[in-house]
Amino acid sequence: MKKAASVILMVVIILTSTLSYAYERDNGAGAIIADTLIVRPIGIVSIAVGTAVFIVALPFALISGSVGTTADELIVKPAEFTFTRDLGDFDSTKTGYYQDQKTGDPARPGE
Repeated sequence: MKKAASVILMVVIILTSTLSYAYERDNGAGAIIADTLIVRPIGIVSIAVGTAVFIVALPFALISGSVGTTADELIVKPAEFTFTRDLGDFDSTKTGYYQDQKTGDPARPGE
């Protein structure tokens, strides 16, 4: 059991250090590899978890009238993060929103 925990801890440390190194590089091969192997699968898991939490929170969101905001935060934003970014592009995640290239205002892709 201790050996398995040690191996898991080592893998997490290696993957985390790879991800932080990839973040510092600007869309290089390391960033693309880290994005493909680590970040995108985490994004897919976050969509599934966000959907489950949304279903649980839906009755409360209906009562408060915040269904749109709740869906946006728990499902739409993780989906945009996972499926609309270029591979290795971590700059768009700094503010949580994409920025309009002309005005610099926060905007969603396709708006």
